[in-house]
Amino acid sequence: MNQAPVISAKNLSLTFQTNDGPVHALQDVTLDVDKGDFVSFIGPSGCGKTTFLRVMADLERPTAGTITVNAVSPEAARKARAYGYVFQHAGLYPWRTVGGNVRLPLEIMGINKETQDQRVAEVIGLVHLEGFEKKYPWQLSGGMQQRASIARALAFQADILLMDEPFGALDEIVRDHLNEQLLDLWARTNKTIGFVTHSIPEAVYLSTKIVVMSPRPGRITDVIDSTLPKERPLDIRDSAEFIEIAHRVRDGLRSGHADE
Repeated sequence: MNQAPVISAKNLSLTFQTNDGPVHALQDVTLDVDKGDFVSFIGPSGCGKTTFLRVMADLERPTAGTITVNAVSPEAARKARAYGYVFQHAGLYPWRTVGGNVRLPLEIMGINKETQDQRVAEVIGLVHLEGFEKKYPWQLSGGMQQRASIARALAFQADILLMDEPFGALDEIVRDHLNEQLLDLWARTNKTIGFVTHSIPEAVYLSTKIVVMSPRPGRITDVIDSTLPKERPLDIRDSAEFIEIAHRVRDGLRSGHADE
């Protein structure tokens, strides 16, 4: 028997009302995300990919259509702490150590200190920040800050991880390294990941499924199921298979512009 999708959107639309008139951020978006999928959302700025992620997280409410997360509403999923959310910027509290930042959601949830200590140690290990627990954010590089932010999102053991361009501000070398680490983390935890990016190579390298979106109003122009193996060294990006998928993503982006 097939499992129900972890995230299921049907004919989803979202229109923002502004002083200059309505802004159609999403239009008729239909998509299923299955358990264990790594789904990247790619498209030009303003195409609604971050808005779609925020709808999943109950940070925005759709104006038409339906969406479920773990077969319930995004609001119910949020209250059940079904997902962790990683923003574009690490958003760490400067007066808290790395360990203190990671511990924060567990403190808010009222989890006992022994369990907090165990969880913090576990997720710090998952993102390879052992030995930095007592450092403050300003003592870390940008890449390390983002890893601490990911650890915080993992701390309460949600099965879904939503990531909004977490590596967009980092240089290419650091980004490549974190891409490798994120794939390793995904393989070890089997989480379902929704990942927003502007980078075609990043989307192809990371994903089991790539969702290509058009300029506003945000629509899905293509959904590409990756044929790449789960084990992906960085040099897989030189393979003919990788290049072929990247071309299809690029074609989807172009056709979205052509439909304007």
